[in-house]
Amino acid sequence: MAFNLLKKKGNTPEETGNGLFGKLKQGLSKTRDILFTDIDELFSSKRTIDDSLLEELEESLIMADLGVDLTLEIMERVSKKSKKLSTADELKAVLKEEISALFPAGSAEEDPSGAVKPQVIMVVGVNGTGKTTTLGKLATKFTNQGKKVLIAAADTFRAAAIEQVEVWADRANVGIVKHREGADPAAVAFDGVEAAIARGVDILLIDTAGRLHTQKNLMEELKKIKRSVGKRLKGSPHEVLMVLDATTGQNALSQARLFNEAVGITALALTKLDGTAKGGIVASVAHTMDVPLKYIGVGEGIDDLQDFDPNLFINALFD
Repeated sequence: MAFNLLKKKGNTPEETGNGLFGKLKQGLSKTRDILFTDIDELFSSKRTIDDSLLEELEESLIMADLGVDLTLEIMERVSKKSKKLSTADELKAVLKEEISALFPAGSAEEDPSGAVKPQVIMVVGVNGTGKTTTLGKLATKFTNQGKKVLIAAADTFRAAAIEQVEVWADRANVGIVKHREGADPAAVAFDGVEAAIARGVDILLIDTAGRLHTQKNLMEELKKIKRSVGKRLKGSPHEVLMVLDATTGQNALSQARLFNEAVGITALALTKLDGTAKGGIVASVAHTMDVPLKYIGVGEGIDDLQDFDPNLFINALFD
């Protein structure tokens, strides 16, 4: 379980070095700069923790895309505790406590894959979020775990979408089910489930279209795909994973709500954390959406898609 990464013997932040922890810390470097550099400079002149400093801290949290409402909630609690604080380190410790509290207990859950075969995972999201790339990285991740994986190329609308999925299937050395461009996406997904059952596959990953989330026809197509796989395999899809782009900030939350209303999101993946100074969106998403945040992307490499661990995230941000 991802939540236990820091609890395993010999797997402390220091010992992970350039591994998961190192990559995560590097990916969050821009957010760390916003949150802490200015605060340290403020204290270098031995300023006391006063209203002016707290206002600047509030601004920094908003800039890091924690969200205005959530920032105000945190700052209200920090302000009450600030009367007993005197140093930047003490202020950071209080912030760490407050941000840690945003992640619900059990937000990192056991991977359900393997409980049912095939485990059907429907991957959704707006074009440009890294949806298909995330699907490809997941295919590689599961394959490296010894699982038999199949991909259904159900994004039949976007030019070259099928070819993009084929490239990832090639890299991950997994099978692919595809139809011609413009074919019925639900039919592709249905055939994907058929093939997964016939081939004894462990995990079926279904790529879907991601045109503008405000277009009703896209949501209807996604609903149709979900119904189609459910007819062929009762209880599927077992997971509806939505991919969000961290660089879009609070807009990612709006997208998540709309997709959730349409197809019932069960898990989230947040990509491109290395390309933004707004890493606060991680805490904002975890706190606002009643959906587990399962994966975060901190780079372009295949191994840069990490299982989300709240403890690891907090340590990478603050330590």
